[in-house]
Amino acid sequence: MIYKIAAASSDGKVINQHFGRTEEFHILKADSSDRTFWYQETRTTAPVCKQQEHDDGELRTVADLLGDCDYVLVSRIGEGARSALAENGTWAFELPGLIEDSVQRLLSYIEVQNLFKKEKKG
Repeated sequence: MIYKIAAASSDGKVINQHFGRTEEFHILKADSSDRTFWYQETRTTAPVCKQQEHDDGELRTVADLLGDCDYVLVSRIGEGARSALAENGTWAFELPGLIEDSVQRLLSYIEVQNLFKKEKKG
């Protein structure tokens, strides 16, 4: 299965940005069958958190910008942002580190979740 993933990164190499403070989300596609991924595009946004405060409308705008993504990988995320993303069916994970490593960890998580789903059905 192919997943679309947004990585909050200042350099395109490391997931090192808080969701509300990031200016760029690097959009990747990942294939869970062979565990490969590739860069698709970069989406820019204005940071929505300023001095521990955020505007819910701006948060919704960023969530909508990423609404076609299955997952968002960040270094940190608050519950308001996590909820705004979830309303669009986008799941957020705090997985700081090299993008390659974080994507592989996410794909492992997805694989385990799919195994549990199969066990419940069987």
